[in-house]
Amino acid sequence: MLTDRLVARGGLARVVAGAVAGGVRWVVLREKDLPRTERAALATDLRAILAEVDGTLIVAGPDPLDGDAVHLPAAGPYPPPPHRLVGRSCHNDTELDRLTTEHYATISPVYHSRTKPGYGPPLGPEGLRKLVDASPVPLLALGGVETPQQVTACVQAGATGVAVLGALMRAKDPAETATILTSAYVEAVTPELTQTRHGGTRSPRAGLRPTVPTQGSSLTARSGHGRPQPQTATKHEEK
Repeated sequence: MLTDRLVARGGLARVVAGAVAGGVRWVVLREKDLPRTERAALATDLRAILAEVDGTLIVAGPDPLDGDAVHLPAAGPYPPPPHRLVGRSCHNDTELDRLTTEHYATISPVYHSRTKPGYGPPLGPEGLRKLVDASPVPLLALGGVETPQQVTACVQAGATGVAVLGALMRAKDPAETATILTSAYVEAVTPELTQTRHGGTRSPRAGLRPTVPTQGSSLTARSGHGRPQPQTATKHEEK
């Protein structure tokens, strides 16, 4: 989940706590317009919420504010600072080609976004699939993801995870919304085994596949696609 306190219904801490109760394990603290002291205090509050579930606080920008990871904009800095978990916002194959030591990237917008109207054009699942195939790191699908069907489509397109902002920030019940979206994610990444004619089993799906999140699981992909992931990384950023 990415934060936006200006649209968070009932306050940012309430939304984050609800989303975490519903299964979110990665929270990206944005709020970059705040003074550092206020932002650091907010980071402390969110870190306390995430600590109860062994979640990960990711801070947008190169300053980690004592968080677990940083998430950098496409514009820089390059090379990325040496943190144990580093992500970057990307929007096209040119930006993906610039990645060096990042561990993951978000790719957006996949769908039309109410949070950023006019931002795009949206990639759609097919556009997402093409960038997943070209990416050197696991990708998290971002932008306009609001329904279980959209979560499923992103995973089927090869996304390692899904990042959500507006659907959770504006939710009347963030816990319920997070539960619906994370349940769709878990169902989508759980391979359906099919019986072979020789009596064995095989998965009908191939390519980039994330691990099912358990206790804030690691950001990994079973395709060998991308860089080795740190064991301390957690996964399930609902955006």
